[in-house]
Amino acid sequence: MLGTFAKAFRTPDLRRKLLFTMGIMVLFRVGSFIPTPGVDYAAIREMQTQSQGDSLLSLINLFSGGALLQLSVFALGIMPYITASIITQLLRVVIPRFEALHKEGQSGQTKLTQYTRYLTIALAVLQSTMVITTARTGALFGSAGGADPPQVIYNDGPMTIALMILTMTAGTGVIMWLGELITEKGVGNGMSLLIFTSIVAGFPGSMAGILGGSNGSRNFIVTMMVFFLVIGAIIFVEQSQRRIPVQYAKRMVGRRTYGGSSTYLPIKINTAGVIPVIFASSILSLPTMLTQFVRADQQNNRFVKWIALNLRPQDGVYMLLFGLLIIFFAFFYTAITFNPEEVADNMKKYGGFIPGIRAGKPTAEYLHYVINRINTPGAMYLAIVALIPQVLFGVLGISSNLPFGGTTLLIIVGVGLDTVKQIESQLQQRHYEGFLR
Repeated sequence: MLGTFAKAFRTPDLRRKLLFTMGIMVLFRVGSFIPTPGVDYAAIREMQTQSQGDSLLSLINLFSGGALLQLSVFALGIMPYITASIITQLLRVVIPRFEALHKEGQSGQTKLTQYTRYLTIALAVLQSTMVITTARTGALFGSAGGADPPQVIYNDGPMTIALMILTMTAGTGVIMWLGELITEKGVGNGMSLLIFTSIVAGFPGSMAGILGGSNGSRNFIVTMMVFFLVIGAIIFVEQSQRRIPVQYAKRMVGRRTYGGSSTYLPIKINTAGVIPVIFASSILSLPTMLTQFVRADQQNNRFVKWIALNLRPQDGVYMLLFGLLIIFFAFFYTAITFNPEEVADNMKKYGGFIPGIRAGKPTAEYLHYVINRINTPGAMYLAIVALIPQVLFGVLGISSNLPFGGTTLLIIVGVGLDTVKQIESQLQQRHYEGFLR
């Protein structure tokens, strides 16, 4: 991998793309430290010092590189865009217009992208309003600050609140623009690289927290060993695929013969990616978040107390529900994104068939059977990878580091592999070596 980067920097146009991408990533990190107007930064620092990692919005804080708990202009990070993209994909199932746009090619994809942008801004307004509301009540930092937390917003008048909402929403729009700039003029997928930057930025502080705690050296060594083993397993599984052979029949067009070639249809073991883990984490964080808005006289309610006692990341009930939800969403999301009928129709249209399987409906049924067989180990793999860090932290007594460790490792490895592959493909275009040199 290091050799690939060295060759890339020796290629002038690819070097410009890499430097442009790195510059955007640095600009993104700088924006994460600029506070929103109306925020008392000293009070923010005090609350962060006392916080024990039990923030309700820790998933958004993870994807914003810690910008959320600083209430910066980039506080929402890339989460509104991720949510909008997922919603747009899900709406293809229930809205025929969205499915028709998806099949129209480049023009339809452009229209869907535009809808995603509008939805991102709408979600940014809603999420910024929720973040500011939880910051005013002190719930944003969990139990930090005690019964009388310091006021992080020194002037909570209507104009100040409106300005904060506008600033955070505009920050989300800027992040979306920066991601698209990387995709267009840089290297790799812009949105994925910004998420990668946010997660990696929080790793040094998390590791320093483990090293500085009780039994720090032992915990640090064990954590690093487990992380490297998990990363190796992730690389092995993410690179694995089931190759279904496909044969194309010969066709005569005029005096020329086309087709007759053999290829394969690659199906990854983890076809759903990291989306099931994000879905499961978001759903399990909702009950705890809603209990913070319950009136004080209702805090002793049996249901509220059960949520507070059992839906914590290192509790057995939470882990069981987390694993089951990951498995469910792995099948659910794959069923939405991979359509066996559509694949079978496209193969039939171009004269392709799977050896031993008739074209049309039998091919679709066979693909459906294969994808279900592959999804079973893929969903189990996702659940195990997501739960291993939480089990490790529970055994070692680590309470506030990498709360979504499985998610972070999946994203880091996945984005890293995809970016290196894109760099290698661009290098091959510029330095292709054939049989004759």
